[in-house]
Amino acid sequence: MSAPERIPSRSVTPHELLTRGELTVRGRVREASNAVLYCTVEYEGVSAACVYKPVAGERPLWDFPDGTLAQREVAAYELSEAMGWGLVPPTVLRDGPYGTGMCQLWIDAPEETAEGTPVTPLLALVEGDEPGQGWKAVGYADVGEDRTALLVHADDERLRRLAVLDAVINNGDRKGGHLLPAADGRLYAIDHGVTFNADDKLRTLLWGWAGEPLTEEAMAALRRLSADLAEESPLAVRLAELITPAELDALRARVADLLRTGRHREPSGQWPAIPWPPV
Repeated sequence: MSAPERIPSRSVTPHELLTRGELTVRGRVREASNAVLYCTVEYEGVSAACVYKPVAGERPLWDFPDGTLAQREVAAYELSEAMGWGLVPPTVLRDGPYGTGMCQLWIDAPEETAEGTPVTPLLALVEGDEPGQGWKAVGYADVGEDRTALLVHADDERLRRLAVLDAVINNGDRKGGHLLPAADGRLYAIDHGVTFNADDKLRTLLWGWAGEPLTEEAMAALRRLSADLAEESPLAVRLAELITPAELDALRARVADLLRTGRHREPSGQWPAIPWPPV
């Protein structure tokens, strides 16, 4: 599918396309643990590829209410937009061929940039104990044959914003395969069903800045978000439709804590710090 077919025109917004468009299932992403359907959506002559995750295809989790993962995906998009970073692709909750579900614009992750240069990797395994220039250490990983290697991620401002967003939404499953660098240089992050739990569940590969001061950009975004989360605000009303009251209160508390400390989150010790498998 060519770029003009994938990307909505200016006359139709991605939100309109995803919400009002005719959804056609084209296939299934079989590696996913829940039902993930590759689709096309068409509205007023504009079409795009998208992902549709019906609630009926969600596998129950012991620590999340049944049938709520799609709503959490939408809530993560709402928070990303409220912070002004656009890290999550346009995402809506809508009816589809298999009932209500999450519908999200499909993002290609090419191997080359728009200029034809190779896309810089965001994660790597390196020998030794130092991450090297331009990289941040995460921890040691078992690579087989009784050997370990240092897992590192790029010292990249896009990832740094995502680390803050993940701390805000309490992401319990940030894996490397969820990071999609687009050809235009933007970074998108996907798979946000395991988020917004009222208990501390932060589990991520993006620990490279743990304990470091937040950037002024991040602090400004958090201050705006704190104001936007006030009782009866449009964002708070919208989130109340997607997550529980206790989870909304916990979200406010996480934002307040980040503003109080002015530092990136650190592993709590009460929960596995890194998702497994990490890919």
